[in-house]
Amino acid sequence: MNSKFSRREFLSSVGTAVGFGAMLNHQAWGDVPAEIPMTGRQDERLRPLDNLMVGFLAKHKLPGASLAIGRGGNVLYARGFGWADVEASKPVQPDSLFRLASISKSITAVAVMRAVEQGCLSLDDKILPWLGELVPAEIPDGRWRDITLRHLLQHTGGWDRDKSFDAMFRAVPFAKELGVDPPAKPEHVIRVMLKKPLDFAPGERYAYSNFGYCLLGRALERLDGASYFNSVWRRVLCPLGLNQLHLGRTLKDFAHTDEVSYYGTAGATAPSVFAPNVGQQVSVPYGAWNLEAMDAHGGWIGSASDLVRLAMSLDPQACCPLLTANGLKTMWERPSGLAGHEPNGKPNEVHYGLGWFVRTLPSGDKINVWHTGSLDGTSTIFVRRHDGFCWAVLFNSRSGFNSETMKYDITPSKAIDGAIHQAVDAVDWTRI
Repeated sequence: MNSKFSRREFLSSVGTAVGFGAMLNHQAWGDVPAEIPMTGRQDERLRPLDNLMVGFLAKHKLPGASLAIGRGGNVLYARGFGWADVEASKPVQPDSLFRLASISKSITAVAVMRAVEQGCLSLDDKILPWLGELVPAEIPDGRWRDITLRHLLQHTGGWDRDKSFDAMFRAVPFAKELGVDPPAKPEHVIRVMLKKPLDFAPGERYAYSNFGYCLLGRALERLDGASYFNSVWRRVLCPLGLNQLHLGRTLKDFAHTDEVSYYGTAGATAPSVFAPNVGQQVSVPYGAWNLEAMDAHGGWIGSASDLVRLAMSLDPQACCPLLTANGLKTMWERPSGLAGHEPNGKPNEVHYGLGWFVRTLPSGDKINVWHTGSLDGTSTIFVRRHDGFCWAVLFNSRSGFNSETMKYDITPSKAIDGAIHQAVDAVDWTRI
């Protein structure tokens, strides 16, 4: 069902006397229609969620978004807002597909944990044996041999992109180093990285690492003798009937039929990493990096509803639970040492478990778990709350307008986080 906020409803929802068209005069993606479309089932009882999303898109001058919310195995809310394709005036649908960026790590982590509970892997397995022929006879930094699957899942493997670099965004230099056509594929990135020193000893501390999840993807491939996608399909997607999760493609010509368009900073371009036009300026979301190589750490596309279904399955009482209570406890438990604690030994307010950020509530016996994602043209957040509510919010732009700085320096997924909690609490779910 399609619907639109009237101008009066819109002004009421955002609490401003400025017309929507005027607010959008300086959109990074050009002129857009003066009303924000909403698609999906309309229900007045869920108006706080509609109001939040429409007001948020208008306030931060964002093109489009999708929101889904579920609990107890049921998707209770799923709507699209704004524009999947601004130029074509194509609205976002409830089942539109968005690049999920680093939410992909949670998907990979669940697949690995399924394999662990099925007795196929151990969290204490060393990663090198799972890389097979990619491993050279000699490795300059012997600490590589100490890296376990647990280290990779916890971002304690030994790479710090702030200290050195992010290997997954070196598509052209790594290809040149190996004498292959760019962009570098995962196996190329791994071959180069095996020759380079770690930034710290495995397990010593936490440092967010896309490359660590690239290695986990290869372990799943070797374990199942199949592609990374097929391994995850077998272990996670198929049991849950999740048909709206796929691996994305970088170039727009290969976008999925139901996939949104991505909008970067106005006029921003960067050198292409794809042959034959390597080095030529292209729109950043469509060729400045290689999404295909990011599969296990940032390459998935999907609908908000399927993410919610995945989150709801992470419950021993679910109709099709993916993991046992012990498996979930392991996935979300606090790492030892500096990875989960301050130097004085005090537990961090937020820690990273196995593929998820975890916040322990003041009561001490409840947790909220989540993951965010960010690429140029993409901002996402995926939450499983302590009371069983699960939601996913997906945007097709990474930068929102900030009226205080008059710049596009707002990260939508971070800016909307607290407001979603409040909007969910404002709904009387006993009436739904």
